[in-house]
Amino acid sequence: MSTSPDDLARAFEAERPRLLRLVYATTGSWSDAEDCVQDAWLRLRTQDPGSIRNLAAWLTTTVGRLALDLLGSARVRRERYVGTWLPEPVVTPSGATSPVTATTPAEATDPAERVTLDEEVSMALLVVLERLSPAQRVAFVLHDVFGLPFDEVGDVVGRSPAAVRQLAARARKDVESGRPRSSTTRAEQVRVVEAFVAACAGDDLPGLLGLLDPDVVVRGDGGGKVRTLRHPVRGAQSVGPVLLSYLRTPVRAMRSVDVNGAPGLVVRDGSGVLTVMSFTLSGGRIVALDIVRNPDKLGTVPAGLLDEDPA
Repeated sequence: MSTSPDDLARAFEAERPRLLRLVYATTGSWSDAEDCVQDAWLRLRTQDPGSIRNLAAWLTTTVGRLALDLLGSARVRRERYVGTWLPEPVVTPSGATSPVTATTPAEATDPAERVTLDEEVSMALLVVLERLSPAQRVAFVLHDVFGLPFDEVGDVVGRSPAAVRQLAARARKDVESGRPRSSTTRAEQVRVVEAFVAACAGDDLPGLLGLLDPDVVVRGDGGGKVRTLRHPVRGAQSVGPVLLSYLRTPVRAMRSVDVNGAPGLVVRDGSGVLTVMSFTLSGGRIVALDIVRNPDKLGTVPAGLLDEDPA
């Protein structure tokens, strides 16, 4: 690769969205993704461009290794985390292009491709990935999600292609067992979220239970900084009353948004605390509701989002 500094910068910026999605899918943290990608840029600037034959591959390997290092230290931090740890949500106005699902116009016209891109970084997938070891997670994300061959993934995790194949296979098995049993259209997701809001606003327990899968789980992440559920609550008969009690707290503002590319909610309560709700659906019912309230994870929520006219 032989290029001027300006050409190198432009080539890097063209790769930035993909790199951000890759690190975010690997770590579950958008802020960590931004730091990793910026670190990769600083490292690239110290390289002789002529020594890099494939910039995309060099950047992928670099950010993959940085993400793997982050996962190791993050696991130690999460062992000391207060309450349930959830991924950092990426919130955008409903229907707007999300940085985690952004794609080219040609790809966006293919509904099947769009579903694949959205699932890359869904909250449901990120929660499932937390079960994996750092090496398994990197192998799965790089190979199964981003399509890297096993020899390139091996360069990232420092293992042979055969060992990486085994890592990815074990990870794939765990991911498939934890994913929703059936896919849901965006229109159905919107309908369920709207019905959820109506049931909660009307204190309608039967209506809410009709939206919940019998084995639904609700998780809350306050990071020990704001009040939320300390432990997951499972089962519709337990979750329904808990949600109605929780949502009786006076609400200052609420807006339908996209959370990681799927319909969700952002709420500000009477005390000013921000909450982001992410819904996972299967068979037309809510199988998981993830509630992030830790202010450290909501710094990327667009300023003024709740002040805008939701129409």
